Amino acid sequence: MALRIWKRLLLAPVVAFAALVGFAAAPAQAAIWSSSDQWGNYTTSDGYTLYNNIWGSGTGPQTIWANSSSNWGVWANHPNTGGIKSYPNAKKVIGKPLNSLSSLRSSYNVTVPSSGAYNTSYDIWDSNYDYEIMLWVNYRGAVGPLGTAQGSVTLGGHSWNVYKGSNGANEVFSFLRTSNSTSGTVDVLPILKWIKDTKGWWGNVTVGDVQFGYEITSSSGGLDFATNSFSVSGN
Repeated sequence: MALRIWKRLLLAPVVAFAALVGFAAAPAQAAIWSSSDQWGNYTTSDGYTLYNNIWGSGTGPQTIWANSSSNWGVWANHPNTGGIKSYPNAKKVIGKPLNSLSSLRSSYNVTVPSSGAYNTSYDIWDSNYDYEIMLWVNYRGAVGPLGTAQGSVTLGGHSWNVYKGSNGANEVFSFLRTSNSTSGTVDVLPILKWIKDTKGWWGNVTVGDVQFGYEITSSSGGLDFATNSFSVSGN
């Protein structure tokens, strides 16, 4: 979304080591980092960056915590109103032209609440932030993709319903998994090449951020989202 992009571009990643105590439910072990700041962020030694990323309007408190780049989570208490409130996420920057990549894969394992309104999704960008590719692996409540339906496709080991639209700042291609999943591996490269070669919706862009997190619309009363494991690999 445009506001999220603008705020992220204004803020350079900062390595933050001070734990900021908020309203979060405690993780299973003492977190190496946590933050309740709106734009709290932390870069790990293996090159991932975690963002609290509270970017919508009418938000409540939210705290992100991390034991590592692959084990992190968030507690959020956003009111039961419309509109996306936040997208806490972990990201890995690829920084390679699409045609030069021989592989790009990611694995995830999450525990998500049985109430609220949210999606668990990848948010993949080109290096200029002209194009946004969202891969929704699970979702619940009053949430929906931007744009119009483009049919269904099976790619990267999953079946998706595809939508295409624009938020006024960039093109958005959304892939919604046809059934909810809390763990799996996504072969991302065939999806990106399908957009380029089969649909012609973009050219040989440089792949930038591969983000993974929780796009939260409501989590009234306080809900926990946990990333039990997560990784991105590309070459």
